[in-house]
Amino acid sequence: MQTVFSIAVDALAYGMVLFVISIGLSVTMGLMRVVNLAHGAFAMIGGYVASYAARDLGLGYAVAVIAAVVATIIIAIPLERFLYRRIYGAPELTQVLMTIGITFCVIGIANYLMGPTLKTIPLAGALQGSADLGFRTIPVHRLFAVLCGLAVALALWFAIEKTSFGVKLRASVDDAAMAAALGVRTEIIYAVSFAVAVGLAAFGGVVGAELLPVEPYYALRYMVTFLVVVSVGGAGSIPGALIACLLLGAIDTTGRYLLPEFGEFFFYLAVIAIICIFPRGLAGRAR
Repeated sequence: MQTVFSIAVDALAYGMVLFVISIGLSVTMGLMRVVNLAHGAFAMIGGYVASYAARDLGLGYAVAVIAAVVATIIIAIPLERFLYRRIYGAPELTQVLMTIGITFCVIGIANYLMGPTLKTIPLAGALQGSADLGFRTIPVHRLFAVLCGLAVALALWFAIEKTSFGVKLRASVDDAAMAAALGVRTEIIYAVSFAVAVGLAAFGGVVGAELLPVEPYYALRYMVTFLVVVSVGGAGSIPGALIACLLLGAIDTTGRYLLPEFGEFFFYLAVIAIICIFPRGLAGRAR
């Protein structure tokens, strides 16, 4: 039972970390129609900034998280303005090639500035140790990751479904020309959406550093993983992305616990099976 409980806790935390990082990619792919394979690079940038702020500058964990999100968004703003806007509505191959190029550039610059070594992010004292549930103990950081995932899911759902910004975003996606004619500043809507997606990637990169270590080739190592969970959940669907992350996280964690020699075999086997049954993802919609 202890093993089962450990698997469940780690799977839930891992799934939530995947969700926080990849939901931004789901937004850009499903709502903005941009295949942004550089999404993991922004999570990597956030991890590097947080590591530098917390470990080298001695700032607190909370300050490091804020610094990582803000710095990543600041870096992403000119990229969105001068590069990404050129590929909105472009063929998917063009988007893939450019965003992969951005990924390699980010990796090269990050390794040059920060060094080609694994980066750690010291946790706040409150996030260290374990919480006693009465019948079992659970690492506080795992619980923190789960709560972050739930908060992000609720906040995004509310923003997209219940606010005027969400209405404008969905209108811009359905018919950008008509939305612009009605007074919607589509360029600003896309820029803000991109900034939110990038900020979430950075936030997830910091919160999930204990489970997905920040290392020199982070952006490439997890590129396929982030893309896969979005595809399985259905691009643009928040509930679908959450379900996919929890399901795949549980499968991957269980496989690593019980049959570690198989590596990610069961993860990708599950992906193949789900995509065969649900070609548009668990909650995908026809475009």
